[in-house]
Amino acid sequence: WVTQLSSSLRLPNATELLSPPAGAAAGLLRGEGVPRGRRKRFLSPQDMGVILDYHNQVRAQVSPPAANMEYMVWDERLARAAEAWAARCLWDHGPPELMKYVGQNLSIQSGRYRSVLDMVKSWHQEKQHYSFPQPRECNPRCPSKCSGSVCSHYTQMVWATSSRLGCALGTCANVRVWGSTWRHAILLVCNYAIKGNWLGEAPYKVGRPCSACPPSYGGGCSNNMCFSGVKSNQVSWF
Repeated sequence: WVTQLSSSLRLPNATELLSPPAGAAAGLLRGEGVPRGRRKRFLSPQDMGVILDYHNQVRAQVSPPAANMEYMVWDERLARAAEAWAARCLWDHGPPELMKYVGQNLSIQSGRYRSVLDMVKSWHQEKQHYSFPQPRECNPRCPSKCSGSVCSHYTQMVWATSSRLGCALGTCANVRVWGSTWRHAILLVCNYAIKGNWLGEAPYKVGRPCSACPPSYGGGCSNNMCFSGVKSNQVSWF
């Protein structure tokens, strides 16, 4: 059984992203706070590659097409922070001091086995309830056009500037989920940077693929995405 969190943290603007994480938040990105006895990796390098490849597949195939979609790469610091949070076995976004810098998707399962890819695909399924705002509707702020209970997991997946991803699994004896206790649960935490889901903004610019890439990409384009030439599917152990 896979379910998704029914709410997503949203902030009115992205100005806080201009400053890099510092202090406690910087420590969280290094993975500090993971008990030494719980530092076992529950995501294999193969699973990491599958999650990353699926995100890029979804990003490359958005409709309407994206003019500024950035190719997503694996970020080990984000993965370490996800590992630290997953180890706490809490069905909530966090830690709070990191959420101003990082987007986060959660999925949890208990009972019948589902693969990690199935857990991620559940976020993409929200696409059926999401209508991309037309440019004329963004005057200047874009409306939220979600006909379901939540679409923010999908929009985070396809947020153009969220080009770094790091995920982790937690195995939990007990997790409190909406007032009930789930036993022997598997919790998936995926962190994204730059953070997406900014209120009043569309996930990406509509247009010919790679026609509005940031200058830092130097005109590089691969599979409809702004591409710098760096691929991170071959993740390594730290």
